Amino acid sequence: MTTPAQHKIGSGFGADSTADEVLRGIDLAGKLAIVTGGYSGLGLETTRALTKAGAHVVVPARRPDVAREALADLDGVEVDELDLGDLESVRGFAERFLASGRGVDILIDNAGIMACPETRVGPGWETQFATNHLGHFALVNRLWPALAESGARVVSVSSRGHHLSPIRWDDVQWTEGYDKWQAYGQAKTANALFALHLDTLGRDSGVRAFSLHPGGIMTPLQRHLAKEEMVERGWIDEQGNPVNPSGFKTPEQGAATQVWAATSPRLDALGGLYLEDCDIAEPAPEDGTWAGVKPWATDPGQAARLWELSAELTGVNAFAK
Repeated sequence: MTTPAQHKIGSGFGADSTADEVLRGIDLAGKLAIVTGGYSGLGLETTRALTKAGAHVVVPARRPDVAREALADLDGVEVDELDLGDLESVRGFAERFLASGRGVDILIDNAGIMACPETRVGPGWETQFATNHLGHFALVNRLWPALAESGARVVSVSSRGHHLSPIRWDDVQWTEGYDKWQAYGQAKTANALFALHLDTLGRDSGVRAFSLHPGGIMTPLQRHLAKEEMVERGWIDEQGNPVNPSGFKTPEQGAATQVWAATSPRLDALGGLYLEDCDIAEPAPEDGTWAGVKPWATDPGQAARLWELSAELTGVNAFAK
């Protein structure tokens, strides 16, 4: 199988587009969406935009009480409990949802953590890889009957941070020499590879999958970073204000690409692609420019290998023969 064509299609939108703008004219009445982490940062803006377009949105949350408070002003939203770092919690949520007998039209794997100190979950898994990738892997596989029923779009929120690291096949769980940024990069590469192989496996059932870079946005995702580190990186000034020109998007702009990925008719016949700025991303330049998608995040062989490893680790595989 060849790598999908990573080239822009001229969507008519761009880096400054908002989630509401890409949904203009799209009616989601009668559609059901699941947005992990859909009560904070980009997730909250994604939930808000989808409900305004008529969708019913299920928000699985590690802190359901906090989620209900954040979403109190939105109609058409329900909250359930889900901790992506706990596979039993993932199983519980999926079983409760499947018992409702509903199909899923849109699943946006939005929740994630970034550059956290070295911590372990489950049987000693590195937390960023486990939460950002393995938890969502298990969730999608457990929800597969509901996804296949509706021919869902599955959106895996990756990041340009995938430039920082391919999959470290010799030490995926970072048992030696932990680096919080490279660990984040590996997890974001995993998000892209997951969407690539899910699209390969799911397209005969009408399920298509995409990954994306939402852009740089100041959200609670930065909670593990010290102020001094963000000042050093040129993200904020000494008073905590974003530095201009910083390239940061607003949350409304940051949510746009994942909403576009989930709903755009322009993507109906496509899948397995990595997106940015509400369009298909170009391959990353060989000069190291911080743009586009790296070849290790669009490699079908790497994607299939990661799927096999993830199924082995989680014990879940909807496509096992």
